[in-house]
Amino acid sequence: MAVGIAVGGNTKAYPGNLTPFVTVTCIVAAMGGLIFGYDIGISGGVTAMPSFLKKFFPSVYRKQQEDSISNQYCQYDSQTLTMFTSSLYLAALLASLVASTTTRKFGRKLSMLFGGILFCAGAIINGAAKAVWMLIVGRILLGFGIGFANQNKWVSWKMTKTRFLYPAVSDPDMSFKVKQDLILCPLYLSEMAPYKFRGALNIGFQLSITVGILVANVLNYFFAKIHGGWGWRLSLGGAMVPALIITVGSLVLPDTPNSMIERGQHDEAREKLRRIRGVEDVDEEFRDLVAASEASMKIEHPWRNLLQRKYRPHMTMAVMIPFFQQLTGINVIMFYAPVLFNTIGFGSNASLMSAVITGVVNVVATMVSIYGVDKWGRRFLFLEGGFQMLICQQLVSGPSFGINGNPGELPKWYAIVVVLFICIYVAGFAWSWGPLGWLVPSEIFPLEIRSAAQSINVSVNMLFTFIVAQIFLTMLCHLKFGLFLFFAFFVVLMSIFVYYFLPETKGIPIEEMGQVWKTHWFWSKYVADEDYPIGGSYEMTKGGQGPKNV
Repeated sequence: MAVGIAVGGNTKAYPGNLTPFVTVTCIVAAMGGLIFGYDIGISGGVTAMPSFLKKFFPSVYRKQQEDSISNQYCQYDSQTLTMFTSSLYLAALLASLVASTTTRKFGRKLSMLFGGILFCAGAIINGAAKAVWMLIVGRILLGFGIGFANQNKWVSWKMTKTRFLYPAVSDPDMSFKVKQDLILCPLYLSEMAPYKFRGALNIGFQLSITVGILVANVLNYFFAKIHGGWGWRLSLGGAMVPALIITVGSLVLPDTPNSMIERGQHDEAREKLRRIRGVEDVDEEFRDLVAASEASMKIEHPWRNLLQRKYRPHMTMAVMIPFFQQLTGINVIMFYAPVLFNTIGFGSNASLMSAVITGVVNVVATMVSIYGVDKWGRRFLFLEGGFQMLICQQLVSGPSFGINGNPGELPKWYAIVVVLFICIYVAGFAWSWGPLGWLVPSEIFPLEIRSAAQSINVSVNMLFTFIVAQIFLTMLCHLKFGLFLFFAFFVVLMSIFVYYFLPETKGIPIEEMGQVWKTHWFWSKYVADEDYPIGGSYEMTKGGQGPKNV
């Protein structure tokens, strides 16, 4: 196969293969999602363990013992309990905003080491907690650790902008950045992968998140069975394991050709490029990489660039995609699956097992997305997943499932049907908004704004992750299972948004992505021909909805 690069107005087909070297590199980089996934899955599980609630949240535990329909829905309505879950994500956002200053003062590697220490300290404090404040402090430290570990996206642009012309390589700092960076993994994967396989390899990041969630659910199920009721300590303390996996994985991530070029190691860079491509003839691509590295150093003011009219579509996607992704309601399931199942009448162990089942569905459906994203396209998966989630949300929120019934007395077949529809809902998300919410933003931002725009994308995602996690249990108390209608409303909105405003990006080289905006029925109002002079090797269908003859 050939790797396409657009230079000087022409698309060049550089020789190269999808080598095991690239595949392994992308897999290791995608493991950054394990940390994210484990922390999403672990908190909901421990809050469904009676021993954990009795020790730290006795008021919630007492509500569980009362036989009341209203208490069945409101038993978990505790701002302290939700703060335990959601504080990590707010801390991660805040730490990311201040970590660049620390990096400039103390250096990159020291800051990343500091982040790793914070993460391990948070896991230890959680595992050894004696009081609620220790739980919250531990979660905050976990969030700070994540924030410092992915601090590189915020640092000086002069250190981070040399990778962005080519999807096959990354910047000088990416060999450090992706080691523990769960946020920039999508960018790394989009740029490391040949464009024809970009979607599938990038979704490896989302797959690692789902695996992390599944692992957390399985551990919660078995740790809850430990005699003496201290299994929650293992669940919380186990957060150190994914951090150690990423640390070990970082040792095998390759240094990139651009990194070597920046340091003047041209011979080593050429050899590394041959290894990445799996072919000997890389001279033309290597010369262009050198030229790109020199040209990219001239880019200035990325944050100011975001305000330009031609970047209006990119900014819209940077905000709306993560906003809608969180308002699908999926994090309600992932954060609180055991709590949710316990509320509708499952026992403690049964609710944890149901969470394991949804976790398995999540992983399998993500694999479906890996198979289909570069065959069926982004828009098809977005729209099909949205329709599937909408139907399931309407059914689950219907009168049979709790609005008029006593959730504590659901017949067994009702409970099975509820779990079935929730699994179908999770599957719809897992092959659409889950992976594509990370993939599409990582592949549409041009060179001049990519790091800045991705930072906004991640900030919006983290902010609404925190908000949804913080208010869900209160909303469940007041809306009961009508809560799913609330999220169904946003699924309708996001599907309309995708249908009319998101162009297809399947099979389009990253450096030619500007063409999709020039030919789109709406965004062409903001993008002029001179804004993206580079031509592409594909034609757009009418309305800019996707490429043909790619």
